[in-house]
Amino acid sequence: MTTRAGFVALIGEPNAGKSTLLNRMVGAKVSIVTHKVQTTRARIRGVAMSGDSQIVFVDTPGIFRPRRRLDRAMVTAAWGGAADADIVVLMIEAHRGITDGVRQIIESLSEREGTQRVALAINKIDRVQADVLLGLTKELNALFAFEETFLISAEKGHGTDTLKSWLAGVVPEGPYLYPEDQIADLPMRMIAAEVTREKLTLRLHQELPYQMTVETEKWEEREDGSVRIDQLIYVMRDGHKGIVLGNRGETIKALGKAAREELTEFVGRKVHLFLQVKVRPNWLEESERYSEMGLDFKDGAL
Repeated sequence: MTTRAGFVALIGEPNAGKSTLLNRMVGAKVSIVTHKVQTTRARIRGVAMSGDSQIVFVDTPGIFRPRRRLDRAMVTAAWGGAADADIVVLMIEAHRGITDGVRQIIESLSEREGTQRVALAINKIDRVQADVLLGLTKELNALFAFEETFLISAEKGHGTDTLKSWLAGVVPEGPYLYPEDQIADLPMRMIAAEVTREKLTLRLHQELPYQMTVETEKWEEREDGSVRIDQLIYVMRDGHKGIVLGNRGETIKALGKAAREELTEFVGRKVHLFLQVKVRPNWLEESERYSEMGLDFKDGAL
């Protein structure tokens, strides 16, 4: 039996649907998904099987014009994920079309042309008319010689099987890179932190969009088969701490309940989750925080 295995980087602007597509391809939730942009911070790998092929998807942070150290580290991680991959899939939102950000990404891809296979996935096709979609496809392929173009809805699943089948056929021949039953190569501590951060982002996106992070301080396997997880939520100001805690602690209780239920389902056993909020005004400038997020602190330097 000839097996295939390779890395596929999903790149694009923030909110293009990369995390949604990754989760659909893998068949489980391994990447944070919210309606806020720039929620994926690190390169997250999800492993999908298709026939005799293993496709390792790299969900990269959205590529945008960076302003802060964290932004710069995220953008560097995105291009690093693309550089390391066998195949790059550029995802574009159908209803937004060719934005300035998309043009910049295509220019960067053109500078590297010939080093990798590059495919185009136009996402959220249910939001536009067929004639608009046809025109967009022609215009994008005139800007760059994409090997294949796929019209998809990552959320609803339209066209994703076709994309997955094509990728399965073009990843390099070779042995599997991960065990067949593994769906992600993130440590469970980081997955647990991402689950809690997603709940925070969904609930507090208006008050605290990007000024908080979550770290798993302790992961303890207990004799009864359950898991105790202790996490720290870092915020930048005392006022932020009050927002996370909520009136009489109601907000953090609700966040903890939602995160615990999802983690229990993910690990398949009982989870005891303990959350603590700490004020660290300069966490965005602390190298340890970046290591916990899977980013390189030096990549954020000017």
